[in-house]
Amino acid sequence: MNRRDDCVTAGIRWGILGTAGIAREALIPAIRSGGAGRVEAVASRDANKARRFADDLGIPLSFGSYDELLYSGAVDAIYNPLPNILHAEWTVKALDAGLPVLCEKPLAMNAAEGRAIVDAARRTGLPVAEAFMYRFHPVFDSVRAAIARGEIGRPSTLRSVFTFMQDDGAATPASANLGGGSLRDVGCYCVGLSRLLAGTEPLTATAVERRDGVDFTMSGILGFPGGLLAQFECSIENHERHEAEISGTEGTICFPDPWFPGVQSARYLLRRGESEQTIAIPGADHYALEAIDFARAVASGSAPRWPIQDAVANLAAMDALFEAARSGRTVRVAPA
Repeated sequence: MNRRDDCVTAGIRWGILGTAGIAREALIPAIRSGGAGRVEAVASRDANKARRFADDLGIPLSFGSYDELLYSGAVDAIYNPLPNILHAEWTVKALDAGLPVLCEKPLAMNAAEGRAIVDAARRTGLPVAEAFMYRFHPVFDSVRAAIARGEIGRPSTLRSVFTFMQDDGAATPASANLGGGSLRDVGCYCVGLSRLLAGTEPLTATAVERRDGVDFTMSGILGFPGGLLAQFECSIENHERHEAEISGTEGTICFPDPWFPGVQSARYLLRRGESEQTIAIPGADHYALEAIDFARAVASGSAPRWPIQDAVANLAAMDALFEAARSGRTVRVAPA
């Protein structure tokens, strides 16, 4: 961006729906550090909770309901990190209130809800984006360019893992009432990365899961045009693991940490035959890049880097994986 764009985005006033940890720990600091504007207000259904959150983080305004914030006139854009089950409802309400929305992943509970958000965005003419921060990191631009140059030959298999131990049974990832489960919480990253590196949409989905109210663990395979198979594992009942690699007819690219590639520096490994080359990439705060991209869209009226239809396509693949795990059969992925 040029200096004028920096000045315009720095004036964007953000409102936060809810007091989620991801807002406190990641997005609010990213907005402030990246020049994406200022956090002007926070809302909670508990006014005291909202005030405490605002006081802790130096946010000027707090509201005791989400609607109060949306119609306050105090903000220019909304960040929605509410529980998954509320993403679609409050994203649509924010759009209808005239406010662009950066919504946490997953955008919605399913593709049908996602399409309702797309309809609202078209109706209002406002930008809306899904907050998948990892793909803003420059390491992925480098890897996609390497694949396009044929560095690993024809891609044939992709493997990704995102697991962690969710100790709090009442937290969103473990709660059926809040729309949790391992696929929605962390497996959506694996699905998104598979689609990103494949450069196309999957045709089929196969999956198995360990479920008790929600899918605590899922293992799945997405089949892409041309024969690429993308296998993934996600879990909220396992020790933490972050892994990914894509292999082709002539080599393999491995990511030491695909979801958090590095703020100070980043790297990936290129293996061809007996050789292994470390490719160094400048580090970046991918949360800050995500925030500034959305602030630019709000300020200029341009589209975010990743169109909202991409989020619906991710949800369509997830819908097929859920059905495959439920039915025990391979399921066709419906067009987004």
